[in-house]
Amino acid sequence: MADAAEPQASPVSTLELKQAADYSKDGADTCLGCHDEDSAFPVLSIFKTKHGSRTDPHSPLAQYQCESCHGPVGEHGKKRLRKGENREAMITFTRGNEIPVAEKNAICSSCHEQLDKRHWAGSSHQTGEVACSDCHKIHVKEDPIRLKQLQVQVCGSCHQAEKLASKRFSTHPLEYGQMGCTDCHSPHGSNADKLLVADTINDTCFGCHAEKRGPFAWEHEPASENCALCHNPHGSNQPAMLTQKVPFLCQNCHSSAGHPSLAQDSSRLSTPYASSSALLLGRSCTNCHSSIHGSNHPSGSRFQR
Repeated sequence: MADAAEPQASPVSTLELKQAADYSKDGADTCLGCHDEDSAFPVLSIFKTKHGSRTDPHSPLAQYQCESCHGPVGEHGKKRLRKGENREAMITFTRGNEIPVAEKNAICSSCHEQLDKRHWAGSSHQTGEVACSDCHKIHVKEDPIRLKQLQVQVCGSCHQAEKLASKRFSTHPLEYGQMGCTDCHSPHGSNADKLLVADTINDTCFGCHAEKRGPFAWEHEPASENCALCHNPHGSNQPAMLTQKVPFLCQNCHSSAGHPSLAQDSSRLSTPYASSSALLLGRSCTNCHSSIHGSNHPSGSRFQR
């Protein structure tokens, strides 16, 4: 009877390999021997960033240099390789590699335990296994995620529906650098839904649109409850980022019975202006109900003044 096949040893992970590896005697000079400006993985631009400053004692370069983040070089820095031999792996931060996201983030968090990350644990980005390096670029002078005009491109690599919405007719000025995703959302975690910077959607909107805050003597319930009931903050093909064209938006709550608010009926097809209200042209319902977010006028119960 043939002997049972011996179980094969499980491959050693990069993290296990680095636990027993030795640090380089020459530090970054060892890495720069290969990773220069002509390399497939150039790193020289890191010297234009805070990570590449030797005068800052908290900088990786002032500690173990490249190996502060990528682990000890070990046999990776071996000059010559035999035919068919692969170079020993380093800790890398490429999306989708064999190193767990939690381990990658732990390396970043060893230095970046800041106050703005106090809600990171349990946030949608943390539970969704988003790595710091998925959003941040370390070996560049300007990290794109820190530039407001580029945040839509970075965030949109995952949030594609919101990125497409920002291309619509009516949007916030995201592409011009006047606003960024981080003006409304806190990517490192928040107590609010959707990682909002404020406790509610309305409080977030009021940060810029303070004139809509109130309190009003006459409140329009949808406006005081949730701005997103009428507006799409990421963009819309309707004026003022409305979710629908008026009067159809208003008629989601308000019946047209007893009110000349029909946009078109069968008689209009044969006789122009037969029964449809001319007041529905232009700004539609807001031609009359101009203070639609709320009114402080004694006679403002219908939001007409």
